[in-house]
Parts: sequence; structure tokens; C-alpha cells
Amino acid sequence: MVNAAGTPDLTSRVGSVVLKNPVMSASGTFGYGLEFTPFYDISRLGAVIVKGLSLLPTPGNAPQRIVETPAGMLNAIGLQNIGVERFVRDVVPRLADAGATYVANIYGRTIEEYEEVARRLSGVASLAAIELNASCPNVKEGGIAFGSNPEGLSGLTRRVREATGKPLWVKLSPNVSDIGSVARAAEDAGADAVTLINTIVGMAVDCRTRRPGLSNVTGGLSGPAIKPVALRMVWEACKAVRIPVIGIGGIQSAEDALEFLLVGAAAVQVGTANFRNPNACVEIIDGIRAFLVRERLAHLDDYRGTLRI
Repeated sequence: MVNAAGTPDLTSRVGSVVLKNPVMSASGTFGYGLEFTPFYDISRLGAVIVKGLSLLPTPGNAPQRIVETPAGMLNAIGLQNIGVERFVRDVVPRLADAGATYVANIYGRTIEEYEEVARRLSGVASLAAIELNASCPNVKEGGIAFGSNPEGLSGLTRRVREATGKPLWVKLSPNVSDIGSVARAAEDAGADAVTLINTIVGMAVDCRTRRPGLSNVTGGLSGPAIKPVALRMVWEACKAVRIPVIGIGGIQSAEDALEFLLVGAAAVQVGTANFRNPNACVEIIDGIRAFLVRERLAHLDDYRGTLRI
């Protein structure tokens, strides 16, 4: 039963990180969080996941960097960002003043770069966790993505785990043959949670100009088109690991988010929907709360992971 005030408890836990609700923004789709303050109080979110941070500022790829697709979009932004030092100096104080729970997504071209970014963020008291983007190409290994196989992911995760005492979430690539084994590799190497899925590699071309739609030729597919793939992989990961699983991929509504929670996700991240509707995250939070009221459930934990097969 819901409590006397009729308000269900949406509290969610990702390891040691306690969230007021399970809805977070996905990295790369929400800027540094501050861009959304004109629309609503960002402290209402479970957490803000800021766009990927590198050791040095990165300009990203040349335009064209986004292509709309049926039920989604392709992007090849190239991880453009202001760099970790400017983030800590200029953005962190404003996120803290906003009362937001926030997580830093990090990346590097080498393991050493990942380690250094993690070290520099470790002293940020208000930072809730670090999310490790394992889909980046390892320049020392010929451009093979760190997360493309369990061995590469394990080595990266272990090194970053040793570099920081912050809770460590590892964001997994879907471009693998067995997501369960990759998730287990992250867990065994010290990850506190896994986040999945990242975008699926795709491509667009123009039949009239005979040119690629993206300057980078290929890019990451996101949006509703990838939701069935994401849901399946989250379900598989939940069965494969003991650590929390955070679900991402095509979530547009409260019903979408509830499906990920139903298969066992500890929390969810909302990405592409923010481009279409800046209020998507808070509408999803309100929708989850309304669903629990209708179902007469006092706690989100009474619903999470209750899929019947």
C-alpha cells in the first residue's frame, strides 16, 4: 500500500550511491546539466550524468555530426568537451549550488589518460560517482574499443578502479557478441555498477549526393529504434552480475523506464528523448510515481525485477 500521503517511495540505490528516484540523464544528451536549468530544477533528477570528460579540451568532429533516422538519430559528435580541469573549476560549483546529484562520465585514448582524469575527479567532494565510457578506441591497440572484449574492459576497469576511491560505474558497448561476459569482466575488475547500452554503430548516406550523412562516416545510433536491443541486453546483464545494472536505450516515457526496471535495472538513464522534449526526465519521474499509485505499491523496490517468465 502507498503511504498515508499517497506518495510512493522512489528511492533507488546504485551500490553506495543513493538516488531520490531512478531517473538520470544520459551522458552526451544533457550537456553539463546547467543547460537544462531554464526548464526545471535539475535537483529533481536521480542524477545528472555530464557529457564525457577528457584530460584536455576536445573539439570533437567536424560537421555534419547528427543525422535524424526513423525512430532515432545518429551522432558523431566526437566527445567534444571542455576538459576535466575547466569542469572542476567552472561547472562543479554551479552543479553543487543547484543541489544536483551528479556523475562524471570520463574517457581517454589510453588507459593512462583515463587514470589521470579519474584521479583529478577523486578530490571533488560533491561528485557522486564516475562513469567509465569503455566504448572509446584505444590508440595503443590500433583503435580497438576498450570495451569490445572482456580482456580489454577488465584491464581498463582495474586500472581506473585503482586510481579512484569514487564509486565506479562502467558504461558498456552493445557492439559485442556476449554482453553477459563483458558485464562480468567489469564486475570482476572492481566496477560498482554497469551502465548499458551505449549507442549502436550505424551509418547514413545520401543517395543524391552519394556522400555519407556524417563527416565521420559512421556514428552512434540512439533513440526508440534501439530500445528492444537495449532491453534484452539489460535483462541479460542483470542475470549475469551481482552488481547493479543501469539501463539506457530508447527510453521516451515512464512506461519505457518501467520496462527496464521490471527486468531488473536499478535505475535508468534518459538520453535522446531530451533533444525532443527538454522536460522528458521529470515527466518520466512523475509518470513512474503515478504508475505506482495506480498499482498501490508503496516502494519502487516492490516492482523492480518482478518480470514473470
